[in-house]
Amino acid sequence: MTAAELKAACQQMGMPAFTGKQIAQWLYSKHVTSIEQMTNLSKANRQLLADVYEVGAMPPIDCQRSQDGTVKYLFPVRCAADAGKFVETVFIPDGERATLCVSCQVGCKMNCLFCQTGKQGWEGNLSTADILNQIYSLPESEQLTNVVFMGQGEPMDNLDAVLKATQILTAADGYAWSPKRITVSSVGVRGKLKHFLDESECHVAISMHSPLHEQRLQLMPAEKAMPIEETLALLKQYDFSHQRRCSFEYICFGHLNDSLAHGREIVNLVKGLECRVNLIRFHAIPDVNLPESDDERMEQLRDYLTSHGVFTTIRASRGQDIFAACGLLSTAKMAALHQDMTEQQISSIRKNIN
Repeated sequence: MTAAELKAACQQMGMPAFTGKQIAQWLYSKHVTSIEQMTNLSKANRQLLADVYEVGAMPPIDCQRSQDGTVKYLFPVRCAADAGKFVETVFIPDGERATLCVSCQVGCKMNCLFCQTGKQGWEGNLSTADILNQIYSLPESEQLTNVVFMGQGEPMDNLDAVLKATQILTAADGYAWSPKRITVSSVGVRGKLKHFLDESECHVAISMHSPLHEQRLQLMPAEKAMPIEETLALLKQYDFSHQRRCSFEYICFGHLNDSLAHGREIVNLVKGLECRVNLIRFHAIPDVNLPESDDERMEQLRDYLTSHGVFTTIRASRGQDIFAACGLLSTAKMAALHQDMTEQQISSIRKNIN
């Protein structure tokens, strides 16, 4: 809940309005895991709250640790808890920077050819609580410097929950983070992307992967509904010359989309837009015959783009040994390992939040 919603809930239960602010502090500053821990509330009010509400924190039920320090967590979710659904969340420490890659859906509707999540199909939207719980209940939550909505799902396909989550993260009565600490990705969803750009000050990252319509359509079915040229036309209506950043994610496939000819098309496409391009190594997924690019071709493409005024980096792959790298997240297999969970076990997981 936002601070305003907490205030309204308290007033509805006959409590003073300031109780809502107290609860917001307990939740978003002190990160308590039970209403009983809110000790500056009267015992009677704590009981009233506990009869109707719960904090909602659910710890991860599994984790895998990479040789490079990356940690992939498996979280239960409420959007489809009765069916035993889960999402994967990736913690990426890197010196003084610690980034969390959060999910917003169980599976994904976009079905991009190169993404394991898309092969899982779409199984449900996460609630705002499901999204925030990945941050709230993360063992390393106090270390976080950045959050990226680049896990499972298309953020614009679950926009209301994503927007509310980012609002709580940036609100003075919430986590009080700067919007500069948050990046929300998208393939480009007609109407929804504009709404996000109008309502949020967080960074935006667009999945490009090819500047050519027909090729991008083969890689990303979403290109049919919102071509990359239309996405660029929309982005150019906004100012990214100050603190807010626009970036493009670009997975490189060997001799497919990593040529200098593609570089020229990218330069033409982004002309007039303050942005950066992140080149990403492709990690093979089952039953998809796409070639991996090599360092030389990726470096040539990076250097070409940079020399033509497009700030470009090659993103270091993290967590590949635990299938936590870009495009590899999928909970279908891991959820199957837990499909024999009884409702009692799931209930126990929910309560075991200390």
